[in-house]
Amino acid sequence: MADTLTGCPAHAGAPVPAYPMPRAEACPLAPPPAVEPLRAEQPITKVRIWNGGTPWLITRHADQRALLTDPRVSNDDCEPGFPHVNAHRAQIAPHTPKLITNTDAPEHTRLRRTVNGPFLVKRIEAMRPAIQKMVDGMIDDMLAGPNPADLLTALALPVPSLVIAELLGVPYKGHAFFQRNAGLALDNSLSADEATAASRALGQYIDTLFREKLENPDDAVLSEMAGRVKAGEMEHAEAVNMGVAMLIAGHETTATMISLGTLALLQHPEQLAVLRDTEDPKVIGNAVDELLRYLSILQTGVRRVALEDIEIGGLTIRAGEGMIFDVQAANWDPEAFPEAERLDLGRPARQHQAFGYGPHQCLGQNLARLELQVVYGTLYRRIPTLQLAARVDELEFDHTGTTYGVHSLPVTW
Repeated sequence: MADTLTGCPAHAGAPVPAYPMPRAEACPLAPPPAVEPLRAEQPITKVRIWNGGTPWLITRHADQRALLTDPRVSNDDCEPGFPHVNAHRAQIAPHTPKLITNTDAPEHTRLRRTVNGPFLVKRIEAMRPAIQKMVDGMIDDMLAGPNPADLLTALALPVPSLVIAELLGVPYKGHAFFQRNAGLALDNSLSADEATAASRALGQYIDTLFREKLENPDDAVLSEMAGRVKAGEMEHAEAVNMGVAMLIAGHETTATMISLGTLALLQHPEQLAVLRDTEDPKVIGNAVDELLRYLSILQTGVRRVALEDIEIGGLTIRAGEGMIFDVQAANWDPEAFPEAERLDLGRPARQHQAFGYGPHQCLGQNLARLELQVVYGTLYRRIPTLQLAARVDELEFDHTGTTYGVHSLPVTW
């Protein structure tokens, strides 16, 4: 007998859909086709996740913004009812030190303050010349190398990996190690033991580096956190786990956006021409936000749990019930973005949810925007004849991780 909805009076007896939902092979960059009717007809509804739990799925842009700023909505993944992404996350939650990714105020406020400084706009913007030089050098190497090339390995992965390694004070020579283990830690198809082993390896790697920074500090973020540990503002384990989280988040999502953004632009040549033919930073900055909105690469949703009963949309989300905020659905919500299915680099898109919303909005969003501005503002001008070297239906998309991307992107010029 099929599972049915019992918590939604207007839809009692309706089947409970599984989440995450599959994308359509014919439209690999669009949200799953089941999302649109849910947002239109059941914008707050139950879904079934990997462990049989039935959290609420929130699909409308306005509802997400209301709930993500509601103090009754918790980010604490040890709270009963929290809808973990997979078995690995559920297994490690009780043993994970408190971080900005799993705490609420006031603890979250304290922790965020300890790492916020290096990611403020002014400090990030100061990195632009170095990132520009890095991107130009990689494009030079790509042009001098084999044609066709894999954009993922030639540019998309190296740029954010180099940048986050430099920012944190992690030797880039270890990039193959941390890229591999970061991918394993986020792979929802692996067993909890396999993912835990990868997380543990990253933790040991960062712990070794952090102990070196305690003895011989430099001007990188790990050293800043070492100073805070010495001052009693952070615990050693907090700093190490924060370093692991930043290392993972600092390259995975941006690498995906570079490759998928290029794929989207190559499928929309009139939009690619906007970036190819301009050096206006405002145009480039807006294009970055529109691509973030359009692609919405977080495919497992933002996860929360209710601490108290919450009335919204004629429904009651009970204390202890989980919530999943589907970023793709919100970013394609026609009430927030008219003709949302259309990629339009001239659209005012800054209100997208790609970095989340509210007090837990992504710490690294300024860095991600800068990296994407430099890459998108350089690649297509430097290689105006860039094109795919394979059909879209020949590309292998990654459906197993927290983010959605391609395993490779063959390009030619």
